[in-house]
Amino acid sequence: MFFTLTHDQVQFQYGSNRWQYRFSEIVELGLLKKKKTYLLENSAFIAVTALAYYCMVFSNLAELYYIGPTLLVYTILIILRFHNDIEFEYYVIVRDIYKREIKVKINGIDRPVIGKQIDHFLNLNFDRLLQKTKQKL
Repeated sequence: MFFTLTHDQVQFQYGSNRWQYRFSEIVELGLLKKKKTYLLENSAFIAVTALAYYCMVFSNLAELYYIGPTLLVYTILIILRFHNDIEFEYYVIVRDIYKREIKVKINGIDRPVIGKQIDHFLNLNFDRLLQKTKQKL
């Protein structure tokens, strides 16, 4: 269990990240899904392509010695790009009444379990709010 819910507190522990709040202190708690960027791989691909075109147009390499290393680097870049099939990164985000925001990166494998625990927290919080409004009426 990543979340521990007591009668008035929410505790979270994931790896070395820990936090603890009271129910009334949490403004927002949820999962954030962020698309993974491949800036390094795409930049390297563009640089290798530019270098290959430069060698092709502006050099005197008639035997095309640059084709072998270019294809090798392309192969390495494609393997790096498509080796990991995880396309999204997931974060647990909590905002409190003190205007602080905590983001904790989680593994994609743990996302369904943590999502269910967040849903459980939201249901409990909703029930608590309903009971408070019923007591006021």
